[in-house]
Amino acid sequence: MNIETFFGEQGVSYVYLYTAPIHIAVILFEMIYSYKYKKHIYDTKDTATNVYMALLNFGLDLVMKAFAMGVMFFFYDHSLFNLSASSAWYWLGVFLLQDFAYYIHHYVDHHSRLFWAVHVTHHNSEKFNISTGFRSPVFQPLYRYLFFSPIALLGFNPWHIMSAYAIFQIYGTWVHTTTVGKLGILEWFLVTPSHHRVHHASNARYLDRNMGMGLIIWDRIFGTFEKEDENYEPIKYGLTKDIEDKGPINIVFHEWKEIYKDAWKQPGLKFSDRLKYMFYPPGWNHRGDGKTSAVLRAQEKAERLSKTNNEKIRKLPT
Repeated sequence: MNIETFFGEQGVSYVYLYTAPIHIAVILFEMIYSYKYKKHIYDTKDTATNVYMALLNFGLDLVMKAFAMGVMFFFYDHSLFNLSASSAWYWLGVFLLQDFAYYIHHYVDHHSRLFWAVHVTHHNSEKFNISTGFRSPVFQPLYRYLFFSPIALLGFNPWHIMSAYAIFQIYGTWVHTTTVGKLGILEWFLVTPSHHRVHHASNARYLDRNMGMGLIIWDRIFGTFEKEDENYEPIKYGLTKDIEDKGPINIVFHEWKEIYKDAWKQPGLKFSDRLKYMFYPPGWNHRGDGKTSAVLRAQEKAERLSKTNNEKIRKLPT
């Protein structure tokens, strides 16, 4: 099987099929490790929820596949450049561009509340393990392809794009773990378990950091990088305000309910403010005292610096 065949129409299926046994083995190993050393990494109900989310996402992905690929092939058929898949530069471009497209996609998911309402399901678990990587945003297949379509417009085959994405997605699943420490020089250019622990943290300092899936270079370039600090407070996983009802319906729709209450149940709001409640960052409000992630990070940083300065002053000789 040559590279074009592997990355062809069945490429995504090949990737998931060949890696499924590895996923099962790694998850079982992590479960055994957690049980033997009493790490409490897994919770039965939470893991079942992860599987439930993955199945819902997979089902909608199948329904949307023909339409999504049709849109991408429309752009490919009207592409700006005629690129040859026989070139090594072509394949390097595929992998780099799809990873950058995912970075943008992921950034939007965290910074626009309507998209966050979809993506939040991946973050509303208080556990963090490899099965969390399968806790897929259910409705993401409705719009994900839009972020990859510009790559097709450049002249890259959509099947190649989505197969490369699938490979990076598999890698992105494996970084959902607390059992692997920092990885030395790899920390500089790859998304590592350490980087992704930061991403899933609800501690103010770590909010909306480390958006990459395969490469951490995008975060370093665009200012969204934050390293895991062992001297900082322990990581708390989940949301800044955890949901009480973790039933199968509410776990998917809880943020949609909150958007409806904020945007449409408050009397006297300007229409523009109603739209802002939908599209501005989570935490924004029309009163101007909203607690977005940027505000919370700034407050945490100010408090941390103030504490550090006070400690330095106390240590000065009297």
